[in-house]
Amino acid sequence: MPNIAVLGAQWGDEGKGKIVDLLAEKADIIARFQGGANAGHTVVFGKEQFILHLLPSGALHPGKVCVIGNGVVVDLEQLFREVEELKARGYDLTGRLFLSGKANLVLPYHKMIDRLQDSDKGDEALGTTSRGIGPAYVDKVNRLGIRVSDIFDRGTLERKLNLTLSFKEDFADRSEDKKAFDRDYLLNHLLSYKERLIPLLCDTSTLLLEAIKEKKNILFEGAQGALLDVDFGTYPYTTSSNTSVGGIFTGLGIPPVALHETIGIAKAYNTRVGNGPFPTEETGQIGEGLRKRGNEFGATTGRPRRCGWLDLVALKYTTRINGANKLALTKLDVLDEFSEINVCISYQINGIQTDRFPEDLSCWENFKPLYQSLPGWQSQTSGLTSWEELPQKAKAYVSFIEDLVGVKVGLISTGVARREIIYRKGNR
Repeated sequence: MPNIAVLGAQWGDEGKGKIVDLLAEKADIIARFQGGANAGHTVVFGKEQFILHLLPSGALHPGKVCVIGNGVVVDLEQLFREVEELKARGYDLTGRLFLSGKANLVLPYHKMIDRLQDSDKGDEALGTTSRGIGPAYVDKVNRLGIRVSDIFDRGTLERKLNLTLSFKEDFADRSEDKKAFDRDYLLNHLLSYKERLIPLLCDTSTLLLEAIKEKKNILFEGAQGALLDVDFGTYPYTTSSNTSVGGIFTGLGIPPVALHETIGIAKAYNTRVGNGPFPTEETGQIGEGLRKRGNEFGATTGRPRRCGWLDLVALKYTTRINGANKLALTKLDVLDEFSEINVCISYQINGIQTDRFPEDLSCWENFKPLYQSLPGWQSQTSGLTSWEELPQKAKAYVSFIEDLVGVKVGLISTGVARREIIYRKGNR
C-alpha cells in the first residue's frame, strides 16, 4: 500500500471516517494533520457507531499507530474523553497514540471567544461549531498560543498564559464564564494533564520521517473538506486551517514526496453545515428528502445539514487543487428513490456562463446552477458490494461524474457499514 491521503472534496461530512477506517486495515500509521474537535468522523462497525472528533479513525484498528500532528489544535478535555470512551468499549490506545508537542491547545477562553465573535457578526455570522477552533488558530498565528509542550515547563506556561490573557480582557469582561479567563484555574487545568500526556508526547515529524525511511504505510487523514479550506474554500465561510493537500506537509512536518496517492471523498450529492455559498442547495422537498434519507445532521453539532444536488463545477475544482488521482463516492444509495437526478455542470453568474469555480465569491448569491438531468435508477443499491450489481443507470451516473471531473471513481459507498462498499476493478 502506498502512502495515501484521504481528503474531503466538498464542504466536509463526505464520509471520510468510513473510508479511512477501511484503508486503515492495510496502513501502519494513521496521521491527522489539521483541524480540531470541530470535525466529526462517523464509523459504523457491526452494530456499533463511533463518532471521533480528534482521534484518527484508525484508532478502531488494534495495533495501528495514530498520530496527531502539529497542525491540529487540540482540546485536551475532548481528546482524553475520546480515549477513555474507546477504552471502555474495548479499544485501548496505550502505546500507539502520539501527539506533537508543537500542537497548539484549544482552551476554554477560545470557545467563549468563538461564541462571542460569531454573535457579534450578526447577519454575517459564519455559524461555527463554537469549539474554539478559529480563535485557537488566531492565537497560533499571532504567536500567543499555548503548545502541548508548554505544560511541561510551569514557568513558561505561566508566562504565556499571562501574555495571552492580557490581550483578551475585553472578552473576559463580556463573558458569562469568568473561569474561562481565570489564569489560576487555567494553569491548574493544564497542569492536571501533565502525567497523562507523558506517554503521548512525541516529535511526530521525526516519527513519520523514520517510518517513511522504513517504507511503512502511512494514511493521512483530513478533516472537513476542500471547500472549507481557509485559502481555497468559500472564504470567509470556511474553517481556519488548510484542509486541502498542502496542509499535510505543514501539519505533519513531512516532504511532499512522501505522498503517493490522494483520494478525494465526495457524496453523490452535496451538503454543508453553517452559512455561506451553496449554489445547488435545495430548500424544499428535494432538500428535505436528501436530509431524511441521508440522515444529514452534523456529527459534531447535531445541526441539520443543508442539502442539494451534486455540484461538479466545485468537485472538479477541489479535485484539481488536491491533485486527487482517485475519487471515493459515498451515499450513492441516498439517491435510490429519485426518478430524476440533477447534476450541476456549470454556473451562470450575472448572465455569464462558466464551468470554472470562480475566484471572486462576493456575489455568490447570484450564482445560478445549470443542470444536466439524468434518469434515476429507482431500485435499491443499499448494501451492494460489486460494480456488476449496480443498476445500469447508477453506473451511468458514476460514469458521468468521472467524465466531467476527469478522475476515476475507485470506491463507492452504498451504506454506513464497513462492508457496504464497492471496490472498482483496477482502482482498488
